[in-house]
Amino acid sequence: MAPSDSAPPWGVSHARRCAQALNSLHSIPYFTADLGEELAPFGVEDHSSVYLTGRASPLGAADAPLVTAVLNSFAPSLVAARVPALWQHLTPARAVEARLSAAGRCLERLLGAETIASPAMSEAAELATEAALAGTVAGRPLYAANLALERPDEPHIALWHASTLLREHRGDGHLTVLDWHEITGIHCLVLDCASGHGMPEEIVRPMRGWTEKDWAAARQDLQDRGLVDGHGRLTPRGAQLRDDIEDDTGRLDRRPYDTLGATGTEKLGRYVHGLVHRAAHAGIFPPPLAAFFAPATEKWNDL
Repeated sequence: MAPSDSAPPWGVSHARRCAQALNSLHSIPYFTADLGEELAPFGVEDHSSVYLTGRASPLGAADAPLVTAVLNSFAPSLVAARVPALWQHLTPARAVEARLSAAGRCLERLLGAETIASPAMSEAAELATEAALAGTVAGRPLYAANLALERPDEPHIALWHASTLLREHRGDGHLTVLDWHEITGIHCLVLDCASGHGMPEEIVRPMRGWTEKDWAAARQDLQDRGLVDGHGRLTPRGAQLRDDIEDDTGRLDRRPYDTLGATGTEKLGRYVHGLVHRAAHAGIFPPPLAAFFAPATEKWNDL
């Protein structure tokens, strides 16, 4: 039976903001040294290799085209320079263990033992797991691969694992929407930067392995489609497309949050949002990225 296209009666904002908070929590180990320290003994040291190992390891010993496809926004040349050579250094199963260890260690350090051992952490882990298990597998390779992994026993690591599942569920659906609108990975990055709401170009372009020539060509494509202007800013048509993509992504990502309902979704989102802000106050996100990964608390108040 196909799901209803109608929005939940309590609105999209709860789910979108909860998803944003969970995505930020998932991202924390990639902004600390912990995962790199776990992988360094295996010869995996540069930031891009560490990131690709962490994100792609649930897929098994995947080759470069598969990793490029599921991560979408990375330049094929950056991925091919590292994959599948990464799997000669360590097995994907060992990489999964490394990222769980890194997540547990950095969250305990940033949040403190009292928070880690609190009933609220256990409740959040249960809520997030309930939502994560309610997702749709079809067409979602990264979500499905992570779903096959065992749930960690420790609540704070279980919360991170569930956050990762929910991040990949939303991300896989997002790629479906982008493909429908004929927006490639680099096009999506250019649009996001042009909107003023995404990460700055000077950070995201080299981080994803794209050259200035690649970026200029993608921006010209979007200008030819009337989505950005000659200064690289979104046109009204481009802004509408971006809104449509966000709305469709949220629609495809509805089931986990429908399962929790309004009260559970808002409770989980507010709690995780608070955890992310504590981590942000510790300085883990570089200043240009802090507002992206840890938006102002007041934004919860205009629901």
